[in-house]
Amino acid sequence: MSKTNNFVFWGLYIVAWLIFVGLSIEAGGLIVNFFFSLYKPEFVQNLYEKLDLSEIYNSSRSAFFGIYSFILTISILKAFLFYIVIRLMQKMDLSKPFSTFVATQIKLISYYTLSIGLLSSIASQFARYLMHHGFVTDNINRFWTDGQAFILMGAVIYIIATIFKKGVDIQDENDLTV
Repeated sequence: MSKTNNFVFWGLYIVAWLIFVGLSIEAGGLIVNFFFSLYKPEFVQNLYEKLDLSEIYNSSRSAFFGIYSFILTISILKAFLFYIVIRLMQKMDLSKPFSTFVATQIKLISYYTLSIGLLSSIASQFARYLMHHGFVTDNINRFWTDGQAFILMGAVIYIIATIFKKGVDIQDENDLTV
């Protein structure tokens, strides 16, 4: 592998770590926010994201837990998605990239990406439903605005994973032939 490719790979590896750390901090902040919303709601204004859903909590606890479940699940899945990307980049041998491990990890990335997109779309519809029933959901829509992009990205990554799996099969067949 050339020096330029190696440099780009390590640059992307560092970017993946930075995104993972950022998403993990966001997920952790939202988890802390959730618990403070339950036990000390007056303190939420001082926390990360200032996500105050006390009006929803006071009106309907099931709506509150539903919305927060979507927010927390999506943010944790995004962080875990980049953990899988980092694990893939750590263990992938660039001199022989067509391995069962790489194919499995790419397929796993496609599943998580598609799950994030589907959950974001469902959460968006749920927030719209709550809005029609008089709840204010303007401050939470930012958590699932990219749902369609994740669905499309998940589909494309799944196609790449399928092609990669076929490449692994062909490489294994060639290794047995030689």
